[in-house]
Amino acid sequence: MADEYDYHKMWGDLGMDVEAHDGLLGVVGQMYQSMYLTQENRPASTSYLDGVAANLHSGRIREMVDGRSEGDPKKIIGSFCLYVPEEVVTAAGAVEVGLCAGAEWAPEVAEKYVPRNTCPLIKGFMGFKLGRVCPYIESADLVVGENTCDGKKKAYEQFSKLKPMYIMDVPHVRNEDTKLQWRHEVHALAARIEEETGQKITEESLRAAIKLANDKRRALQRLSATRAADPVPISGLDSLLTVQAAFMDDSARLTDAINKMADECEQRVAEGVGAAPKGAKRILYTGTPMAVPNWKLFNIIEKAGGVVVGEECCTGSRYYKDLVPEDGATVDEMLDNIADRYLNIQCAIFTPNQGRRDDVIRMARDLHADGIIDASLSFCTIYEMEAFDMEKAAQDAGIPYMHLSTDYSAEGDGQLTTRIQAFLEMI
Repeated sequence: MADEYDYHKMWGDLGMDVEAHDGLLGVVGQMYQSMYLTQENRPASTSYLDGVAANLHSGRIREMVDGRSEGDPKKIIGSFCLYVPEEVVTAAGAVEVGLCAGAEWAPEVAEKYVPRNTCPLIKGFMGFKLGRVCPYIESADLVVGENTCDGKKKAYEQFSKLKPMYIMDVPHVRNEDTKLQWRHEVHALAARIEEETGQKITEESLRAAIKLANDKRRALQRLSATRAADPVPISGLDSLLTVQAAFMDDSARLTDAINKMADECEQRVAEGVGAAPKGAKRILYTGTPMAVPNWKLFNIIEKAGGVVVGEECCTGSRYYKDLVPEDGATVDEMLDNIADRYLNIQCAIFTPNQGRRDDVIRMARDLHADGIIDASLSFCTIYEMEAFDMEKAAQDAGIPYMHLSTDYSAEGDGQLTTRIQAFLEMI
């Protein structure tokens, strides 16, 4: 029986602090109960998300660990960022998973490796590793990092003392020279993953991996498109979790589940059924990504009577808006296509970065947003700096805008709630 499986032994065998992990699961479970399970009129198909949340550190880890011992997947590759191409990892017989970074854990220990005034996401993944409470980190055979922001770049020097790492160098400008540089990085990653798994990437395996990832993106695009309706058929909280799940769950299973959610949401649109009342204030979120279990901002917005209708962030549209061409003839051509697709992700690391502002305004109009909330994690310089031009772009487009800076703690939630309530009333 599945319920007789000893997950505590599995976690212990992974080298985790089982007692501390039990405490973490208890807190996250309470958060999920209070934020997700108190929502009204959710689509029935969101039960998939409840299953994902319940099995995030148990059933999903068991699948990967048991599969690895049987040779499928051969290896588990961990990552923290969209710029690590999942197609390359999949084509070499491995599975890529997002690593824990969405909550504060053991900050006093993390601060022995990174400064106190460090981005919460960076301090979070250091704390999860040092506290030994993330089964994704502990089960990963290799962690692929990326030199995006300066904080991550230097933190990876510290993290590599704790876990085997491979680092990709992401360009911060876009031109023909950096396009070639980034293609080289993707080809080099493919060689490193082949070395790790002992499996050669072939035309057949890479073509299949591209289609698998594209199918997932197409499903998420379908679901996203339904959110242009009023009333909105699915909440921002549930929509956020679909992308968070995409970093961790089996791709084929997730794609099937998201297509079923899209089917139901399309039917709800036709029938005028919403997860929020018709006329609820519609918010487009943009800013730093929200790793599990960082759900508080969407929870505050929607508990205050608004509804999040779109996310321009790495746990949102950046994950699924662009596809990789499926007509590549050779491995080299397909790797180049993959590289080109990922270089078009509109992260705040790029300069200049007009593309992100264009995407935000386009999404706000397409999804009929009443306002834009641009949020950055504390000490995230690149998103804080971009907020100035983002506000100007919103003003020029005639769309109400608010910028917030926050962290993972609940200490400032009262003030955050007050500001969001005032913004919703103002628009």
